[in-house]
Amino acid sequence: MRVVRLFAALTIYYLAVTAIVYGMTVIVPESAAYLPIGGAEALLTGPSDDPFEAIEIGANRAGDLTGSIIWLLMAMFGALYTVLPVSWLYMACRNRAEYNQSIVETIIVLPIVVTAIVVIVHNSLALAFSLAGIVAGVRFRNTLKSSGDALYIFLAIAIGLSAGIGALEVALVTSIFFNYLFIALWSSDYGAIKGALRFFRPNHGDEPDEALAHDSEKKQR
Repeated sequence: MRVVRLFAALTIYYLAVTAIVYGMTVIVPESAAYLPIGGAEALLTGPSDDPFEAIEIGANRAGDLTGSIIWLLMAMFGALYTVLPVSWLYMACRNRAEYNQSIVETIIVLPIVVTAIVVIVHNSLALAFSLAGIVAGVRFRNTLKSSGDALYIFLAIAIGLSAGIGALEVALVTSIFFNYLFIALWSSDYGAIKGALRFFRPNHGDEPDEALAHDSEKKQR
């Protein structure tokens, strides 16, 4: 039943967001110039002779301060709206014994940060190397409990990269495909073997409360 509700919520959300964006472009045609979309075509058909060639973001109306701010806001809101249903999936399918609220917050905030970083460094190799040095100096890390958590972090980064280069359609397609595929794997319990370690759900034969008690006992030791 929870899978059905989650599937319905995701479908309604994607359809509603798509309808709102489409309606906005129909009612206000000028708004299409400020949308961070269209970059997928440049990525797929652009020349590949020079690996250091700058990626054209395609912000046609970002010629002045107002247009630039509007485009950046649309890119960041687009990244947020695209990653939001991903966080719903994580909250719904992660088992309570290993649930980490900081991962949820990271999933939501990380694409916005990555969007800003891509806009800053996309046209400057020097800035890209400077950013790498800064990150190396900061030295931060967070231990992830499973490879499933890492998948969500990678997806959040991909969404931020797509929004930053004006290819939000890539982020949307990736988000939709990821969510529905993960729901299918989760609901079918694909690849499960009795007694084996299972991510995003209790082990076979363990109820959620038993898993929590077992985890608490391990911490006390």
